[in-house]
Amino acid sequence: MKRPNEFGDRPSAIIRAPNRARRSGSAMITLPEWLPAMLKVLVVAVIILIAFWQLAKLARKGADGFMHKFIKNDAISKVMANFIFYFIIFEGIFIALSTLDLDKPITQLLAGAGILGLALSFAFQSIATNIISGIIIAATRPLRMFDLIETNGFMGVVEEIDLRVVKLKTYDGQDVFIPSKEILEKPLKNYGTTPSRRLMLSVGVSYGENLERVREITLDAIDGLPSLMPNRKPVFSYSGFDDSAISFELHVWLGTDYLMARSEVIIAIKKAYDANDITIPFPIRTLDFGIKGGMQLSETLIDSRNGNGN
Repeated sequence: MKRPNEFGDRPSAIIRAPNRARRSGSAMITLPEWLPAMLKVLVVAVIILIAFWQLAKLARKGADGFMHKFIKNDAISKVMANFIFYFIIFEGIFIALSTLDLDKPITQLLAGAGILGLALSFAFQSIATNIISGIIIAATRPLRMFDLIETNGFMGVVEEIDLRVVKLKTYDGQDVFIPSKEILEKPLKNYGTTPSRRLMLSVGVSYGENLERVREITLDAIDGLPSLMPNRKPVFSYSGFDDSAISFELHVWLGTDYLMARSEVIIAIKKAYDANDITIPFPIRTLDFGIKGGMQLSETLIDSRNGNGN
């Protein structure tokens, strides 16, 4: 007599059960299978970033050279070239995130960060203002590279014009970074826009001097100096009666090396005055010892000599 088994009279159920288990097990992805696939995706994303980085550098270099031919403005060319560079970098980052299936979460995160972006906009308002001011400076060109300028209490040579700041090299060798907003809003003296600069020198001579002679000797002293502009005549004019001197102003036009030219003018005038016995007075203080309760100067000198045993 045939003994029934625990699965009933259908022995095929014994075969189908292991088969279903085998099929369900084959649908699962184990860690050794997932890790290489993820590494491949990461490698692809890194390659995309490197490729777009190189492409952005080539595009910036090409755009800078192309715009120089038409715009003739270094600052604007630099701004546009940098804009193209960062735009390509942003596109490369977005494509790399798409490869990693992270573009949608990032987009949703940025869309939900509106309030945070509003708060950051107030925090970075000064930076944005300086960038806009830098663009205006690049377009209007109130200053250029290697111009000698004076602004915000600093004087120096322009070494770098950026969107946010302008870098100056002062005469004492210090680097000064001035925000573009401050340069745009404050007064700016640009000595590099013209090939010459006027020097106003104030001098005083003694009341005992012949004023016509002083004027003649002064003009002869600076005549022929190489630092003076040959097509601009000096202007000599007396300006007033001071406490101890008669003052005059000398206006001369100098070349670009202002400091050395000014020094040469002062040296030439001093040598001419020494050679012609012209006195440049200086303040004199007279001490009066005859006030009430004091002593006369002569008495003070006598007492001093007696005290020294002379």
